[in-house]
Amino acid sequence: MKKLFATLLTVVMILSLAACAETSAPPSSPAPADNPSSATSPAAPQPADGPITVDVFWYTFADTFLAGVRNSMIEQEENFPNINARHHDSMDTQATQIEQIQTAIMQGTDLLVVNIVTTDAEDVALNIVNLAKNADIPVILFNREVSDNVINSYDKSVFIGTDAAEAGVFQGMAIANFLLQGDNASRFDVDGDGEIKYIMLRGEHGNLEALYRTYYSVKTANDMLAQAGASVTLVPSAANETSTLYDDDGISNFFLYANWSAAEAFNLVNTALSAHSPTAGDIELAIANNDDAALGVIQALNEIGFNTGASGAPLVPVFGVDATDVARIAIDDGRMTGTVMQDGAGMAAAVLELSANIANGNNLMANTGHHNIDDGVNKMRIPHAIVE
Repeated sequence: MKKLFATLLTVVMILSLAACAETSAPPSSPAPADNPSSATSPAAPQPADGPITVDVFWYTFADTFLAGVRNSMIEQEENFPNINARHHDSMDTQATQIEQIQTAIMQGTDLLVVNIVTTDAEDVALNIVNLAKNADIPVILFNREVSDNVINSYDKSVFIGTDAAEAGVFQGMAIANFLLQGDNASRFDVDGDGEIKYIMLRGEHGNLEALYRTYYSVKTANDMLAQAGASVTLVPSAANETSTLYDDDGISNFFLYANWSAAEAFNLVNTALSAHSPTAGDIELAIANNDDAALGVIQALNEIGFNTGASGAPLVPVFGVDATDVARIAIDDGRMTGTVMQDGAGMAAAVLELSANIANGNNLMANTGHHNIDDGVNKMRIPHAIVE
């Protein structure tokens, strides 16, 4: 039975994140604040005479989670008659997206809303913001995080997204809660060595969400297991590849690089299973940075009779992030164990709320005191929740 826990479990998060400070960890993500941004607000524009034109650029239409965000945004646009939105598929190509933005500016647009393609190069994000700044057009970047420097470089820019560490923390909480239920710790420690050997399906290199989801999912789970006096701890499986790109913290360099893709995850895990047996305890749990990759893992496990959802079928617990409709069905069917919800509808609503500010002649960040805004920078955080 699926249960949705929308409470943020603040105390547990604080304990988990505080423990992270005692060991080597990736650079800490900015802590969200409860108050509106302290950044200086620009002068308010005049209300538009008619509907404003809002150009929305999606890094790709093929992303499952973002397809849900886009569909929700299109549905909610009906409630905003002063907004005329045009949606663009950048086809996972940064050059295409830049050209689309330039064309929108030349054709006349009132607001740019950008889901950036390239996340590991600050100069790309700065270029987009500068295009908006030079045309005196407000810009919203969303979902794929950019640096504080980028947002602070233009007083008519804002980022809307989740807290990168929070998704990893919540995923770790879900894993620990699962292993602490009943006899799950001993049941899924297949070889009885006190180690739950996991594979990690990592998202895009250079992407902050992938970095923190990879690290904090394992760190938080192990902290909670240790605090509960559990007999097991999470340890990277030998089925993972080993990298030298990240901090030597015992977590961040062990993964299979799925790059958000179900197909990549399937191929990687299918290959790994040829040499590493879940029955022998080589792979005892799977963690994915997103649901698409988690579903690719499940598809590969199905090939050897695992995670079919049939009564008595063997299971490798699989955890994802996004709470897509397909993932929720997999959880209900017993093929997937848990996920973390990114509130796609909430993200879409926030984009439209700020778009309406421009249409109504207000500053971009007007009337946002009810949102969770980072201190000193216009970054709005949409909260996560656990689904299991």
